[in-house]
Amino acid sequence: MLILKKKVERDHITMKNLFNLFLIVLLVSMPVLSLAANFSETCEDGSGEPGSGFGIGFGIVLEFGLYRNSCPEAESIVYSWVETAVLQDPRMAASLLRLHFHDCFVNASALILYFVLIILGCDASVLLDDTEGLVGEKTAPPNLNSLRGFEVIDSIKADLESVCPETVSCADILAMAARDSVVVSGGPSWDVEVGRKDGRTASKQAATTSLPSPNSTVPTLTSIFQNLGLSQTDMVALSGGHTLGKAKCTSFTARLQPQQTGQPANHGDNLEFLESLQQLCSTVDTSVAITQLDLVTPSTFDNQYYVNLLSGEGLLPSDQALAVQDPGTKEIVETYAADQSVFFKDFKNAMVKMGGITGGNEGEIRRNCRAVN
Repeated sequence: MLILKKKVERDHITMKNLFNLFLIVLLVSMPVLSLAANFSETCEDGSGEPGSGFGIGFGIVLEFGLYRNSCPEAESIVYSWVETAVLQDPRMAASLLRLHFHDCFVNASALILYFVLIILGCDASVLLDDTEGLVGEKTAPPNLNSLRGFEVIDSIKADLESVCPETVSCADILAMAARDSVVVSGGPSWDVEVGRKDGRTASKQAATTSLPSPNSTVPTLTSIFQNLGLSQTDMVALSGGHTLGKAKCTSFTARLQPQQTGQPANHGDNLEFLESLQQLCSTVDTSVAITQLDLVTPSTFDNQYYVNLLSGEGLLPSDQALAVQDPGTKEIVETYAADQSVFFKDFKNAMVKMGGITGGNEGEIRRNCRAVN
C-alpha cells in the first residue's frame, strides 16, 4: 500500500511538471503566434472605423476612436502639449518618437509560481521610475542618459487626469505623442489604435537585450524585427524615424574606424562626411558630443534620411548598413529616397503594426505614468 501511494505521488509530480512545462512553452510561444496572426490584418492606409481594430498579445483588442465618448478631448490634449514642446525644443519630436519605440521593443518573461509572466511591448513600462522593489528600464544602457521627454508625458497625463480620470493609459499617450511628433515635424498623420493597458512592472535586463544596437548588422536587425512580427520593409520604414534627432559620438564610433586606423573605407562610405565626424568627435568629449542624424533637414520629417544613406552619409553604422549590406534593404532605401509618398505610406503602416504589440488585460490605467497605482 505504501509503495502504491509513493508511485501515485511520483506520477502526480511528473504530470504536474509536464503540465507546467506545457504552460511555459504555450505562453512563451503565444506572442509570436499572435503577432503573426494579427499583423496581417493591418489596414494598408493605417485607417479604420471606430470600434474596429486588433491587438497583439493576450486578449487586448485595440480600437480606433475608443476615447471618442469616454474622453473626447484626449487627442487634442496630447497634440497641444506635443506641439508646444516641439516648438520650444525641436529635438523633442525625436525624443517622444523614440520613447514609443523603446517601449514597444522591450519584451521579457519570468517564471512565477509555475506560470510565465510576459512583459510585452507597448505597455509604458519604459516610464516607470525605479523603486525599492523594481529596477526599471530607464537605467538600461540603451536608455541611460539618452531617453528624454518624460516631463512632457507627465504634463499630458496630469492634464488628462483632470479632464477624464483613469481613462487614458500612459501607453496610449506614448503612441499618440509619437504620431503627433511626426505630424508637427512635417510628416504624415495616421489614426492611432488605442486601448492599451499600462504594465505593472518593467525589466532593465529586457531593455538591455531587446533594443537594437547602433552597430547592428542588417541580419541582426532583421531578426530583431521579425521576432516582433515586423517585416524587413517595416524595419527600413521605421528606421526612417532617424530623419529626426541627434546621436552622441559614442553611438557611431564604428563609422570612424577607417579614419582612425588608416584601413580602406567600407563600400558606400563618404570620406568627406566621415572626416567631418572625426573632427567633431576629436575636439570634444565623445561622451557628450552630439550631432544631427540628418544634417540636411534635421528638424523635418521627410525622406532625406534615405537620400543621405545613398550618399554614404548615414550617421549610425546600423543606418548606413541598410544601403550597403543587403540587396533587399538597399532596394527599399532607393525606393524611399526616390518617392517620399511611398515612405510615408509604409511608415504609417509600420507604426500601426508596431503600436499593436501589446500585453494582456492584467495591466491598469496608471494615474501617474512613473509609478504603478
